[in-house]
Amino acid sequence: MGAMTDEKQDERLSYEQARAELAQVVERLETGGTSLEDSLALWERGEQLAEICQRWLDGARARIDAARQRAED
Repeated sequence: MGAMTDEKQDERLSYEQARAELAQVVERLETGGTSLEDSLALWERGEQLAEICQRWLDGARARIDAARQRAED
């Protein structure tokens, strides 16, 4: 049940929120000092956040393309 709740919360993240959390994850990984298990968990979270950001960017690109297409018609 916890994973489902996390997924629902992730769906509500704005691009800016996901990007900010991703930056924190990267900083923690670069700083080091975490156990292997914690580092793996951070890496996995970073992958999830990067995917969320990419979906936002893909959606924005689609909206821009649609607006351009309407303007050309």
